[in-house]
This record gives sequence, C-alpha cells and structure tokens, in this order.
Amino acid sequence: MKMAKLGPNKISSVKLELLRTGPAHNQLLSPLTPYIALCGEDGPVTLNIPFEHHQLLMRLARLRYEGTIDPAVDKQRQFEIRDIGEVIGNVFSQVPAMLTELSNASNENKALVHLSLVISALELGMIPFEAAVSPNGYPGSGSPLFLQVRTPITITREIRRGNSVAVNWNRTPRILFAYAAPGGLYVPALTHLQALREAIEPWIKIIDDKKERVAEVKKMLTILPNASVEKIRKECAKSEYTHVHILAHGDTLLNAGVQRYGIALCNDTNSEQKDVVDGERLAIVLTSRDASGATRYQPTVVTLATCDSGTTESVLVPGGSIAHELNAAGIPWVIASQFPLWMKPSAIAVEVLYTGLLNGSDPRWVLYDLRQRLRTDSPSTHDWASIVAYSTIPPDFEAQVNVFRDNQMRSKINIKFARIDDLVGANDETDNEKRKKWSSEKTTELESLCKSIRAVLKRWRDDSSVLIAPKEKAERLGISAASEKRIGIAYRLTGDKIRSEEAYKYARDFYRDAFKIDPGNYWVVTQYLSILSILNLTDLPEKDNLSEEFGWYWDSACKIARWHCMQLLAEDRAYALGTLAELILLTPIYASTKIQTDDLKTEIKRCCKEMRELLEPDAFPIAATKRQFRRYLTIWKDPVWEEFAQEAVNVLDNAAT
Repeated sequence: MKMAKLGPNKISSVKLELLRTGPAHNQLLSPLTPYIALCGEDGPVTLNIPFEHHQLLMRLARLRYEGTIDPAVDKQRQFEIRDIGEVIGNVFSQVPAMLTELSNASNENKALVHLSLVISALELGMIPFEAAVSPNGYPGSGSPLFLQVRTPITITREIRRGNSVAVNWNRTPRILFAYAAPGGLYVPALTHLQALREAIEPWIKIIDDKKERVAEVKKMLTILPNASVEKIRKECAKSEYTHVHILAHGDTLLNAGVQRYGIALCNDTNSEQKDVVDGERLAIVLTSRDASGATRYQPTVVTLATCDSGTTESVLVPGGSIAHELNAAGIPWVIASQFPLWMKPSAIAVEVLYTGLLNGSDPRWVLYDLRQRLRTDSPSTHDWASIVAYSTIPPDFEAQVNVFRDNQMRSKINIKFARIDDLVGANDETDNEKRKKWSSEKTTELESLCKSIRAVLKRWRDDSSVLIAPKEKAERLGISAASEKRIGIAYRLTGDKIRSEEAYKYARDFYRDAFKIDPGNYWVVTQYLSILSILNLTDLPEKDNLSEEFGWYWDSACKIARWHCMQLLAEDRAYALGTLAELILLTPIYASTKIQTDDLKTEIKRCCKEMRELLEPDAFPIAATKRQFRRYLTIWKDPVWEEFAQEAVNVLDNAAT
C-alpha cells in the first residue's frame, strides 16, 4: 500500500540544538559559559544560561514536594515553577530563529508544532525546559509554552549522535508491565494495571469464558510483579515486547563515589531487599542480544513511572538520567519524570499514554494531551512539567505512525467481527444451532457491535489529520464495503433480511465509489461485481442483464489481476490469484461469450493450487479466499457458481490435487 501523503494538518518539526566545546560531562552550569544555538536556516547564535550550578540545584530541590506541605498551598513551590519557567522562556527568546520557525510552523500547520531539543551537555539535561513560560512575542505569551492552546507545541529531547537509530513503529503491540515495591514500599500497581487493561481492551478477543479471556489478555499484556534485573532480563530475552512500563520508586546510588538516581527494583534473591538499578544496567536488560552481539529484541517505547527517572543528578562523570541512558542505548522513545511524581498523576499518565499510543495517535500529540490532562486533573501539582520524553524521529516517522494507526483500526474491527461471527454462527454456516437459540440479548449486542464498527470506519474515512492519496482513499472505502458485506451476512444468518439488504447496498455503494477513485484496484472492482451478482438484492439489475452493463468491468479486472499474478512477492501474487479465481467464478454472469465449465474449473484449480504452493496453508490470503468461496456455497448459494466454488474450496483445503 502506498503511504499516505502528509497533508496540511501534519506535525511540523522545529529543531533547536544547544552545543558547547568539551566533553559532555564534567562541566558545571555557569552564566559565563557560552553555548551555541542552532535553529532553522539561520546562523549560530551564542547564548548564556543564567543559572549557577548550585543555585539551580537549590531551586530544583524546591520542586520536589519535600516535607509535609500540601502542594495546593505551597506558595514557594508555585512561585518557583513559574519563575524558573520564565527564565527558561527568556533563554529561548535569545534564539530569534526559534520564534521564526515556530511562527512559520504554526502558520503552515494550524495543528501541532514539535520542538525537538537536541542537547549533549549533561548540565543542560538538568534544566526543566518543559516548564518554560512563553516569552513576549511567542504563542500564548505569559503562559506555559507547552500548555497553551493558541498554537499547540510539544517538546521532546534528543541525544546528539553520529549513527541513526532504526525505528520500526508499525509492530504488533505487546506490553510488559514490571513493578517492584521492595522493603515494604507501596506502588499503585492495581491502578496502573487497570489503566493498561482498559487501554488494550479494544484488541482483546471477546469471549464469554473468563479463563479463555484471561489467556487472550496475556497474549498482549505480561505482568511481572516483584520485578528484578534478572526477571526483566529473562522476560525480554524470551519474548518480543514493543512497550515496557516500569512502576517503582526512585532512589539514589553511588557510582565511583558520585551520587546518581536509579530505580528501586527487587533483589534477585530476596524480593524484600531493594536493588537500585541505574540506566546503564536497565538498558542492558531491556535490549536483548543474541550470541553474535546483535540486538534481538528491543522495545520501541519505555515508560518509567518512577520518580527522578528523567533527572540528571551529577555531571561529574559520563552518563545522564535513566531516560537519557535508555535512549542512548537505542530505545527510540523513553518517557519519564524529571521530578517526584504523585501517584494519581502517574495513573493518569498510564491511561493517556497507552490509550493514545495503542489507538495509533502520534506520540507527540499524546505527550501534548498528557500535559493538558495533568494540568487539569491534578491542578495542585506541577507534574505536567515533570514529564520528559527522549525521542528518535526518523524522516518517515509520520508515515510509520499512519500505517500503524490503520493496522490498529483494522485489528479493532476484526475483534468485533470475530464476536459477530461467533454470535451468529458464521464460522460454520451449515450449523444452525446458534441461530436457533437467537435471543433479544444477542440482537442488542449485534446491533451495538455493528454500530460501533460503522462509527470507527466513518472516523477513519473522514480522517483529516492527513491528506489521503486516492489509492489510500479507495482502500478505506473498499474496507468499509467489505465490513458492510460482513454485517449483511451476519443479519442474513439471523433472518433479518431488511438489515441484511441494507448493509449489502451500503457495500455496493462503497465498492462503486472506491473503484471510481482508483479504477486500477482490481480487488475493489471484483467485489463490486460480486455484490451485484448476489441474489435477492432489490433495485439491482437482473443477473441476465449484468453482462451487458458491467461485462467490460469484469474483462478489465481479469486483465489487471492476471498482470498482478506475475508479481515477485509471494503474498501479493497470492492475493492476485485469489481475486482471479473469484473473477473466473463470475464468468457465467459477466462474460460476453460462453466458456466451457470444465475449462473454468481447471483455471480455478490452477489459481488455488498456485496459492497453496506460494504460502503456508494457514496464511491469511488463503484463509480469506477460502472464506469467500464458502460464502458462495452457503450464504450466496446458486447453481450458476456452485461447482466453481466447490472446486476452489477443495483445492484450498488440499482435498484435491
């Protein structure tokens, strides 16, 4: 499928890079230190950071919610987050190109602006840039820069590196939830688990049996209590996780006499004892490697519900915060906290992050939404400024996110259709047992599922976040049509002919609109011809007249399908062969000349046999083709195509050679 063309509502990126001479470590903050700022096409700008190192440490200490003061009445803390934000905003104002780039991006985009902050100096990693207040002339002047709604702006941090990090965003999600509470500590594990469970719910197979449903949940979510380094290492080595969520307390450790922040996991031998793990150790266990040293499994996203996991405590020796270390080790996205994080906001963060990410939203939008939610739902804290994200954004990132979003949408719909098929007994149309036991409760559930599917598809078709290319638009219409066809089949199996016919007509119209946009899409044309030929659809031409009006559609689709049967990729060839077999089945209806039945059966047999030779028997193209031909034998039964459909099913079932 061709990637969707990025439209007017895409995310615009602005990169600000802050550099200085010397190594990344062993440099204290000082107003006397010159930094070089690079932004856009303008030349470099020299700027100074108006913080003495010790002064910044003292100011950050006042943001740690220390003591027994209620955050809602802690005036000193409230003043500090505002004042330090204004100082950071004034630092941004020293870079004229940054204001120009933000303004240009907001004018062109009218949606979200992504500020990518590239820093290598460890002392700069200590500064809470996320708390910045918009200076004069910037969008939302006087309000927090990354909370204002006039021009939505989100910020991520990026490590300056020589080699690019490969990002594969479009992976089937699988989540590892590891939590630890050694030594009598408490963590809100159940709250986080509930948030994760609700986030994955749309992709969990709907089964009445509770044990079977739990088994389905475990396919997508693994829970690791009393997490230790060894437990996490073993889990990441044996299974491929796309997302890892770690819930634990933050703690300090000494490394070569220097205090650093780490995560308080359980000791490998005694879960009551804590093992404070730094970012380097955690990165090693999260990035499983094979015997050759190559990375075998690596998560795409790591979320750390751990106080100070985004904080750089010391700049004297190499190595930054835990989040910094994980990103430097090659994990593309790491989301952490640069201050202590309250328990309620940590649960909000899990809900917003995983609901948005699994639905296919761009993580930069998710971060913006998260800061908004934390500000509104936890108003007495500054946890909205605590969230820090280290990111890796390849050039094709938006395209990857778009493909992932589409795949997640399809998976969500397939889960609902699997439930519908189970309700109506569609998996074995010859067994009427379930339909005999049909009840009003099942009717209500079926109607709810169909309504939900249609709503999801409508949002997908009307999606304005990207300018959809014609082929992509035709694909979405085609999938909408296929979904309506399945809804029509479900209602037909329950005996509701009115709703069934209505759904078939919707399918017909979607297929027609799809091939008008993309006439070369032979699959869409084939399915349109299939719908037209199905019996008992009112206001459609009689089958005897179909060849005169639509015969040239059929002839063109046959030629295109035969051409696609020569493709190199086995799966693409298999899809083309399956479509060609269906077109051959429709020959008696659309061909202008009569063709011998034996010749048609031989051709169908050849197509189906070649499909089996190309792919494994349980491959999706074979299963989908087999399901379609079985519909011709049962739901759409007709003597015109019965022999051809049976021949196809026999070969695909390997009952004939």
